[in-house]
Amino acid sequence: MITNNKPYLSGNETEYIRKAIESCKISGDGVYTKKCHQFFETKYGFKKVLLTTSCTDALEMAAILLDIKEGDEVIAPSFTFVSTVNAFVLRGAKIVFIDSDINNPNMDVDAIEAQITSKTKVIVPVHYAGIACDMDKIMSLANKYNLFVVEDAALAIDSYYKDRPLGSIGHLSAFSFHETKNVISGEGGMLVINDERFINRAEIIREKGTNRSAFFRGEIDKYDWVDIGSSFLPSDIIAAFLFAQLENIEKIQQKRKNIWNIYFAGLISIEEKGKVQLPKILNFATNNANMFYLVCSSIDERTKLIQYLKDNEIHAVFHYLSLHKSPYYKNKHDGRELKNADRYSDCLVRLPMYYELEEEQLNKIISTINNFYN
Repeated sequence: MITNNKPYLSGNETEYIRKAIESCKISGDGVYTKKCHQFFETKYGFKKVLLTTSCTDALEMAAILLDIKEGDEVIAPSFTFVSTVNAFVLRGAKIVFIDSDINNPNMDVDAIEAQITSKTKVIVPVHYAGIACDMDKIMSLANKYNLFVVEDAALAIDSYYKDRPLGSIGHLSAFSFHETKNVISGEGGMLVINDERFINRAEIIREKGTNRSAFFRGEIDKYDWVDIGSSFLPSDIIAAFLFAQLENIEKIQQKRKNIWNIYFAGLISIEEKGKVQLPKILNFATNNANMFYLVCSSIDERTKLIQYLKDNEIHAVFHYLSLHKSPYYKNKHDGRELKNADRYSDCLVRLPMYYELEEEQLNKIISTINNFYN
């Protein structure tokens, strides 16, 4: 079976974990956490980064930082992972879902303004498959209506919007290092703070609501409980694993992009025949090869394709289910039809994507899909 995902190991992960353990500082904010912070702030120009135990935690920190309260409204896509919106629901927010674009699973930015009300506080764009939303339009709306923007960049490491790294544009952003992502730490995430007014409070929220980080820097003579918060910081063992990945990010990205390009070249003919829809890279976006997907014409066709691939020892999977139709939220949704989100929920298929995929395996996947359609 050609699996759908396989974690990549650079070779230094266990060595750095050993060094972290030998340092006798394996709780949060150790040597490797600082190395990771420096890497991201230097390479991508993020103003301030804080590793977290997950992207979910980073989003929950963002919701606390923005003082989300009961009755606030948050605009987000329906076609996304539940963490995108659950972080804000936990603070009492109402989610106002936006349909996907007809050409790609990102939110339809032209549909956002009609849903802004006096209660709207945040827009949460999700860069699906690492492909940028139109951030100029989103930031323009945010400025016009005095809103905050939190980029859900879980899938978007090392991807850009008009030469700006994704995650560097909104007031805050959240990344994932889950084992299915481009660079990984098993579980893990990162909050990026691009607005300076949130930096000090972010450190406090991440440290259980205490000013412990300032104390360890020698800025105060004792630390105290000064705000709400939780324990959002990961062990330095997790950071050690991640740093070994970051040292190899260029190598990882090059291989993933090569795989993506092989898929595209091998499957473009069935798109040209109108059989499927392939990913579209818009002119303002780059491709970080987070995933390769295709969109079938119906849920029945997708089910048959996934089974056909499985019969040929290839593990393909579908992705998100529309959140506006979820058991938890369907009675809270305002009733608008979000037909593109539903179409991606019903018809999108993710193909195997990982560093160790070889050309022979890719050719088998491509020929199997072509055989199915031809």
